[in-house]
Amino acid sequence: MPPSPRPARKSVDRTAARTRTIVVVPIRTDQREARDAESGETSRSRRSSEARRQEAVGLAAAIDLDVVESPVVRLSALRPATLLGQGKVEEIKAAVEGHEAKLVVVDHPLSPIQQRNLERAWNAKVLDRTGLILEIFGARARTREGRLQVELAHLNYQKSRLVRSWTHLERQRGGFGFLGGPGETQIEADRRIITERIAKLETELESVSRTRALHRKTRKKVPHPVIALVGYTNAGKSTLFNRLTASDVFAQNLLFATLDPTLRRVRLPHGGEIILSDTVGFVSDLPTHLVAAFRATLEEVIEADLIVHVRDVAHEDTLAQARDVEDVLRVLGLDPRDPQRMIEVLNKIDLLDPDHRARLLADTPAEAGDGPVRLPLSAVTGEGVDRLLDVIEKRLNRDRAVFQLLVPPADGALLAWLYRSAEVLDRTDGEAGVALTARVPEKNLALFRRRAGRFLVAGDRRGGRKKS
Repeated sequence: MPPSPRPARKSVDRTAARTRTIVVVPIRTDQREARDAESGETSRSRRSSEARRQEAVGLAAAIDLDVVESPVVRLSALRPATLLGQGKVEEIKAAVEGHEAKLVVVDHPLSPIQQRNLERAWNAKVLDRTGLILEIFGARARTREGRLQVELAHLNYQKSRLVRSWTHLERQRGGFGFLGGPGETQIEADRRIITERIAKLETELESVSRTRALHRKTRKKVPHPVIALVGYTNAGKSTLFNRLTASDVFAQNLLFATLDPTLRRVRLPHGGEIILSDTVGFVSDLPTHLVAAFRATLEEVIEADLIVHVRDVAHEDTLAQARDVEDVLRVLGLDPRDPQRMIEVLNKIDLLDPDHRARLLADTPAEAGDGPVRLPLSAVTGEGVDRLLDVIEKRLNRDRAVFQLLVPPADGALLAWLYRSAEVLDRTDGEAGVALTARVPEKNLALFRRRAGRFLVAGDRRGGRKKS
C-alpha cells in the first residue's frame, strides 16, 4: 500500500506571530539637560526628532517587534508619575486598544513607578529604552562571555526595579529558625537572590578578564599590534571588518548586529600583521551599568595599539553619533581626540550624493602625517580600504628602525623581497648600486638581517636607526 501523501505545510504569517508594538518617542522641549562642554548641546537635543524616531523603531525592529505606530511626544516637563501628561497617556491608550498592541516601548528612561503606572493605564507591557537595549543584547549574545555580561547588566537593571514595581513582591515569606517571626518579604528575598547572583557573575567576569589579559600578553610576545574598531551601532564596523579580514562575521542593517567581540589576523601591505578586533556598537544614552558590564569586552579597546572610529557619514546625525561614541570612550578612560592613537573612518561614502562625496574626498589630505586622521571610504565597495591599511601601517611603523642599504642592481630577488616585506621609503639608482631607505616590520627583522645585512651602509650595520 503506498504511503499516504504528506499534508502540505501551512504558510506561517510571521507578522501575525510578532508582538504588536507601539514605540513612543518623548522629546524634551525644556533646557534642563546637561550640556556638552564644547558644543553647548545636550546628547539628545543634538538629534532631529525624525532621526530619534527612526533609531527607536530600529531598536524595536532589532528583536523583530511589529511596530504599528511610533508617535513623537513633545514634553515641556516630565511627570513624576507617568513621565507623559495625562492627555498623552489617554491618547496612547486609545492607540494601544485600536491596534491591539501588547507592548509599548518608551524611548526614554522610566522609573519603576512610572513603568508600573503606564502598564496599568495602557493594560500592556511597557519597556523603556534601557530595557529594550537589554532585550536586544540578550537576543544577540552567543558566547558564554556575552551571556554573562548581558545577565549582569539585566540584573543590575532589575535590582533597581524591585521597589514598588510589582504587587506580588509585597508578600511575606515564613520566618526561619525556631522562633519564627515575620520573616523576610518577597521583595527582600528577591533582592538578596539578585545581589548574590550579581556577585557570582562579577566573579566569573573577573575570570574572563584575567583570561583576556593572558591572551593579550601572549599576543604581545609575537608581537601583533591590536587594532580595535569602535563606532555607533550600525555604522558599518562589521562590514569593514569582513572587508579587511575576508571573514563572514554577522553584518546586517540592524542596530547591535554585533555583540560578542571577534578578533582576526590581517596582513598589512608590506608584510606586517595586525590583530583586528570588532566590538559592540555604542548608542546614545547608553546606561553606565551597561558600559560597566561590558568592560571585559571593551578592554580590547582600552589595550589596543590603535583605535579606528568608524562613522556612518551618510547618516544625518553623524556628528551627534560621533560625540556619543567619544562620550563612551571617555568613560573607558580614553582620549577620543588623541591624534597618535585614533583614526577616524568616514564610512558609507557610496551612499552620499556626488557633490557631497567629491567635497569630502577633496577635503581629506593625501598624507595623514602625525595629526588627526580622517579617511573617507566605503566598506561595501572597498573604496579607500587600501589607504586605511596603509595609514595603519605607517602609524605602527613610525617608531621602528629605518635602514640604509646599497644593493647590487643585479640582485633582483632581494629587491623584490624588500618591496614585498618592508616599506621602501626612498630609492636612488646609481652606478655603485641601488641605494634604499627601508623600514622593516618586527616580524621580518631577523630574516632581513640574514638576507640584507651585508648590504647595510656603514652607519647602519649594528641594526638601523630611528626615524622621526
